[in-house]
Amino acid sequence: MKVFARLLALLVLLFAVVPGHAAAPSSPALPSPAPGRLTVYFLDVGQGDAALIVSPTGKTVLIDGGPPEAGTRLAARLRELVKGPLDLVILTHPHLDHLGGLRAAVKAVGAKRFMDPGFDHPSEAYRDLLDFVGREVGQVMSPEPNPDSPQTLLTVGLGEGVALTVLWPRVPQETFLANTRSDANANSIVTKLTYGKTAFLFTGDSEPPTEEVLLRKPVDLTSTVLKVAHHGGKHSSTAAFLERVKPQAAVISCGVGNDYGHPSPEVLGRLRDVRARTFRTDQDGEVMAVSDGTSVTLRSAKGTSGAASLGGTQQAGAPVALGPIEPTPQGRAGRSTEKEPEPGTPRTRTPASPADTSAATDERYVSLKGSKVFHRESCKTLKRSKNERTVYPSRADALRERRPAEDCHP
Repeated sequence: MKVFARLLALLVLLFAVVPGHAAAPSSPALPSPAPGRLTVYFLDVGQGDAALIVSPTGKTVLIDGGPPEAGTRLAARLRELVKGPLDLVILTHPHLDHLGGLRAAVKAVGAKRFMDPGFDHPSEAYRDLLDFVGREVGQVMSPEPNPDSPQTLLTVGLGEGVALTVLWPRVPQETFLANTRSDANANSIVTKLTYGKTAFLFTGDSEPPTEEVLLRKPVDLTSTVLKVAHHGGKHSSTAAFLERVKPQAAVISCGVGNDYGHPSPEVLGRLRDVRARTFRTDQDGEVMAVSDGTSVTLRSAKGTSGAASLGGTQQAGAPVALGPIEPTPQGRAGRSTEKEPEPGTPRTRTPASPADTSAATDERYVSLKGSKVFHRESCKTLKRSKNERTVYPSRADALRERRPAEDCHP
């Protein structure tokens, strides 16, 4: 028995030092955001998406949170990179590989605002997330166009001339895309981040119909860096779309040996056709892009694809929208996804416009279970949550127990 134990110990020692059998070391961490620069981290969350934007003034935006199993790693990385709560969290669409780690992320560093498309989806994980952010995040919003200027695009300023513009969706100005291969994917939030002559395009899991809508609009899609849609799946990143975007670099977020075969050879070929330098989180680990407003420098944690320095081609200060944004003609986008409220759920109304708010004297006020804030009964946060709620007959009654929410300003 003693001889066997000694042999076993020797084998363990040999395997510990033989290359290929040792535990793979974690990739070296990329540096903290560069002061006075726009920094974008394409975080390594396996088969999913997560990107962190840090503006020159320190404003932070997290786009997606990867799958549930990435939550712990994502939270730890955000603690290293973010000081204080995130200014904005964007969920591009309600699929688990994009929303799974968001609860851990918000718990780790906090968040001031949460945005998602408002697309109704039966996922229990999505409903649970909405209930969580309704309690923990001050403002919950959808990317609606400004009702006072419905032909413009919604833009979020991040300081020092950095702007994040929402290109899609534009409900209620335009209805959600319907009858597509995946309606949830097709209605992903698509955003363009601009800084000086440089730009980044974030596409979620958008589909060819999404790309078709964007191609019909008077919008400048050209971008220095493209976050490739749907982890490099063959159903997105069409040749026509890539020709308009003209990316100099492309980042694909996908997991090692994933079951979907992402990225697809077809998309990799189309990216080569437009001469985009491609980075992949399954091979390169986390990818960091730094812009000074004139050029973008990219590097990865593993360094397998080398570094890249790219000159920006945008006209500094030029608008993303090149003209009025007219609604897309009814077609594939003709079906509403709105559902009737479940029994016992307060029926919501369209929020009153600034011109007629004084007429809304009969509105009640509602708080979700466990929440510290109350909302107008017409607030969309309530419409998208199935959590238990308390209804107050007057604002004064609600104020005795809760504070006003920032999304509907009750």
